[in-house]
Amino acid sequence: MVPILSLWLPIVLAAVFVFFASFLFHMLLPLHRNDYKQLPTEDAVMDALRPFDIPPGDYLVPCARSPEVMRTSEFQAKRKRGPVILMTVMQPGPVTMGKNLLQWFLYCVFIGVLVAYVTGRAVPAGTSYLQVFRFAGVTAFIAYSIAMWQDSIWYQRSWGTTMRNTLDGLIYGLLTAGTFGWLWPR
Repeated sequence: MVPILSLWLPIVLAAVFVFFASFLFHMLLPLHRNDYKQLPTEDAVMDALRPFDIPPGDYLVPCARSPEVMRTSEFQAKRKRGPVILMTVMQPGPVTMGKNLLQWFLYCVFIGVLVAYVTGRAVPAGTSYLQVFRFAGVTAFIAYSIAMWQDSIWYQRSWGTTMRNTLDGLIYGLLTAGTFGWLWPR
């Protein structure tokens, strides 16, 4: 068993590598530019929603608060008439990335801690690079990718977007695995 604290360097370095890889994927490469579609009448929709002053949060329209409500003819008619919307309303104003980038980095560190925990329990110090790579890589891939599939299953998020995010997660997993294999205690 390898203690988590002895793995602080691969935890932090893997987070740094993933952080910069995600910057490359999202800011410099065109991979994610089509993850979201633009409404054909974006300005009209924004103008129509603005008077409602909807607070930031996640919304489902129409929204049934219970299985009983879902079975009512009124709810079924609303759903059939449409539109059916799952939306996240964000705080209006200029785009500021500082808070998001900090949260993303801390998330990457947290995944590194999980990878250190699982890999540290599965393989002892002195284990070969490839063995460490396998455990760390699978754990990181699962952490970065698989939970996103739920959004395509339940909320009809584009499978294309989910698969692009899964590819990102695979690369993040490989970067994490390589870092842990490289810096694994001998």
